[in-house]
Amino acid sequence: SLAHLYLGRSDFIKTSTGKESVNATYPVAIVMVRAIRDYFLKTGHKVGFKPAGGIRTAKESLVWLTLMKEELGDEWLSPRLFRLGASSLLLADIERQIYHHVTGRYAAYHQMPMA
Repeated sequence: SLAHLYLGRSDFIKTSTGKESVNATYPVAIVMVRAIRDYFLKTGHKVGFKPAGGIRTAKESLVWLTLMKEELGDEWLSPRLFRLGASSLLLADIERQIYHHVTGRYAAYHQMPMA
């Protein structure tokens, strides 16, 4: 199939360039991740996945990690097979979550070095 031809020439696929108005969406990602799984089961070749654009919070990143774990398993929870776009908003939110975990309070975005 066309999906197998495309996956066979790829080490990684991503949902979009991240520059469009609509980027990484769950329905599209599920179809892509299931195509990766089907391709792996038929060929043994592992293709990575990167949802691109629109991921701005630590909470959203956890949803994507859960999707990967549920659909492809723990092996895909590594930088070799799964990557999130690291926009400054996502990094700043992760930094705020760590700050909250350590101090018990949230810092304003402008107080974080990555913001």
